[in-house]
Amino acid sequence: MDQNKLKWVYLFLLSIIWGSSFILIKKGLVGLTPIQLGSLRILFSSIFLFCIGFKFVFRLTKVQWKWVAISAFCGVFAPAYLFAFAQTEIDSNIAGILNSLVPLFTILIGFVIFKIRFKGNQLVGVTLGLIGAILLIFQGARINPDQNYFYALLVVLASFLYATNANVIKSKLQDVSVMAMSVGSFVLMVIPALGILIYSGFFDHSTFEQPKVVNSLAYVAILGVVGTGITIMVFNRLIQISTPVFSTSVTYLTPIVGILWGVLDGEYFGVFHFIATGIILFGVYVVNFNRYKKRKIPRPHPVD
Repeated sequence: MDQNKLKWVYLFLLSIIWGSSFILIKKGLVGLTPIQLGSLRILFSSIFLFCIGFKFVFRLTKVQWKWVAISAFCGVFAPAYLFAFAQTEIDSNIAGILNSLVPLFTILIGFVIFKIRFKGNQLVGVTLGLIGAILLIFQGARINPDQNYFYALLVVLASFLYATNANVIKSKLQDVSVMAMSVGSFVLMVIPALGILIYSGFFDHSTFEQPKVVNSLAYVAILGVVGTGITIMVFNRLIQISTPVFSTSVTYLTPIVGILWGVLDGEYFGVFHFIATGIILFGVYVVNFNRYKKRKIPRPHPVD
């Protein structure tokens, strides 16, 4: 498939999977603590990726390992815990909406630190998407005034780290095998995650006697394998064949999927949500709109 078409396929695939991740986190927190959920998410992802591609890590050079470590921390390790803690106090939909800050952070970090230029239409599109996200946040705050929005700062921090990861991959890991990069990230994270899980008391005998813990484990297993293990490969590849701004614009689509899950779960979705969602979608379109028309090459006149 043509890469221009393939990047759109990846974008919408990621939006569906990541948009469903927030409800899986919510279900996982029913029987698990945030620390346990974050650690198990990493462990399930690690097992999956080690089974399908552990041999690829031997292709990484010493220099590449340094950048893979930064990518692993910013793109998976820290956000896994930050989102888990955040959703103990704020709604999963709000967490998904706040994650829409990633493209804005991507532009700022790329320009200031990595000297990556951006086009005017990208800034306009990101701003539109941000406006749509803010509208959804205010609507969520109106409907759920009892939520502690201090925890929303954890999502903002996670969004900043996601944006950093996107720029690192594009600037420093562009030519690295997607499988090597993805598996290498979890090679570095699996031991710390396991240590944190042991420290949390998860392996106490009484833990597994609770039915809600078993149910939560099932949700986190899906979250780890599909929501993290598979998507990290897709996302890393998407960055390589497109731009960091395009890749992170998936975070404008994930709240829409999250809201749809909420509707199926009986949550409210009104005209205001519909308008804000439309603004977000238009912002994604503007980010990827080519302002410059291609020059038309005149056809040669037939020779008589």
